[in-house]
Amino acid sequence: MSAQADHGHELIPRPEPTPDALRAALACVDPGRLEEMQATKDEAFAKAVQWQSLSPVRSWVLIWARDIEIARRPSLSARHAHAKSRLEHEDPVIAREALRELSAVLDEATKAVRE
Repeated sequence: MSAQADHGHELIPRPEPTPDALRAALACVDPGRLEEMQATKDEAFAKAVQWQSLSPVRSWVLIWARDIEIARRPSLSARHAHAKSRLEHEDPVIAREALRELSAVLDEATKAVRE
């Protein structure tokens, strides 16, 4: 597990950006997504072979590192869940605000894992 900036309460340390470390972290913070993770990993590796490029694998690592970053930080996870719950609100102003907040959460998590 790597060092990270202080983000308040964190359930686990930020994992290294490797498939094994990400899987172990996901098992701690959101074990219900392990099958999804494996399926997307298999797809990414198949595309990497087909395309003769590591881009799909790099994307897979970034996506799962970002999602784990959200799950391991309760305040970020709460913001994410709240925004997602309001995306299809009947009031378009609330739905747009939810989309902006969801985007902000995803950007914050992505930036954190790229540090």
